[in-house]
Amino acid sequence: MNKLRHVSLPALVLLALAFAYPVHAATGRAECLSVHSQVLGTQIPYCVVLPPSYDHEDTRRYPVLYFLHGLGDNEQMFVRSGGWSMTEDMWEHGKMGEFLIVTPEGDASFYINAHDGRHRYQDFFLNEFVPYIEHRYRIRAEHNSRGLAGISMGGYGALRFAFLHPELFRSVSAQSPALVDKMPAFTLRDQESTVRLRLLGEVFGVPPDQAFWDRNSPLTLAKTADLKGLKIYLDCGSQDDYGFNVGTEELHKLLASRGIPQDFHIYPGGHNWAYFAEHLPAVLEFQAAAIGASAPAKKPK
Repeated sequence: MNKLRHVSLPALVLLALAFAYPVHAATGRAECLSVHSQVLGTQIPYCVVLPPSYDHEDTRRYPVLYFLHGLGDNEQMFVRSGGWSMTEDMWEHGKMGEFLIVTPEGDASFYINAHDGRHRYQDFFLNEFVPYIEHRYRIRAEHNSRGLAGISMGGYGALRFAFLHPELFRSVSAQSPALVDKMPAFTLRDQESTVRLRLLGEVFGVPPDQAFWDRNSPLTLAKTADLKGLKIYLDCGSQDDYGFNVGTEELHKLLASRGIPQDFHIYPGGHNWAYFAEHLPAVLEFQAAAIGASAPAKKPK
């Protein structure tokens, strides 16, 4: 097991907010390891949250939720931020059934194959990572038991994977997904814009290629993808710092125009960990119901 890395201040904020939920002794466990990728030519870290019964019911197989982090975070986002503790508490209180939560390192890839073809994260995730995880762990490796979730950049990636391959995934949830219609325009007059341009350039081309951006956008894919059986959850803060609420509402309207049902919410809040933490329980309950891990039936008194 690798050593857990430095915890960011935003993660500590989410940890405090998550623990506004009643905290109880953890009964499941998490492990953070890595897998070698031939596609990417390096070790890719990941974490897995295993449910309470995993180590005791050794013939049981479980649904799985792949949870993709945002830009600036890493694979430990869910485990170290309070998401794990919140999940444990929801299991203990019978608010959802058991499933695995898997969080891979996505770096700043936007979870796509880069414009220059050198960093092929999509190929790694679909062709190496998912098969590896579903072989290593006791997972029900089938469409109806497999979900995707993500925050910000991870929401972009989750929507994109689900829209490209609805035959693989039963559900997708995206909190404050990084959805914008046009490539952001940056000047080189300040350091922040320079950093953002460099990060986008590594994925979308130097200078960033608008046509490539459009082809990969979930907003483009949603226009033609066969999404009839896909369970979709969207939420975003009405004061999102990057204006992602506009793109989220645009996606909602596009899907609605095609008659595709979705669980859609615009809540008060910005683009921050306080917002994500507040609505994470709703995301987890949505996903649990979608992938066959609904809350256990209450025993009669």
